[in-house]
Amino acid sequence: MTTEDIRIIIPVVILVLIQGFWLFLDARKRGHNYWFWGIWGLIQTPLPTIFYLIFARKIYRRKAGRE
Repeated sequence: MTTEDIRIIIPVVILVLIQGFWLFLDARKRGHNYWFWGIWGLIQTPLPTIFYLIFARKIYRRKAGRE
């Protein structure tokens, strides 16, 4: 592994950890399936965050508006 590889891998690992941690905490706070979102956030980036913001938060707002 070269130093250039390490310079790319370290920021990606940090980004994935932050993403997974944020998804886990936000989903738990909003009553969604937080383990799913947290683990998916640790596996890949940025797709889980995009899906969470589009689907989970929008569904939550729609349900809250009906009550």
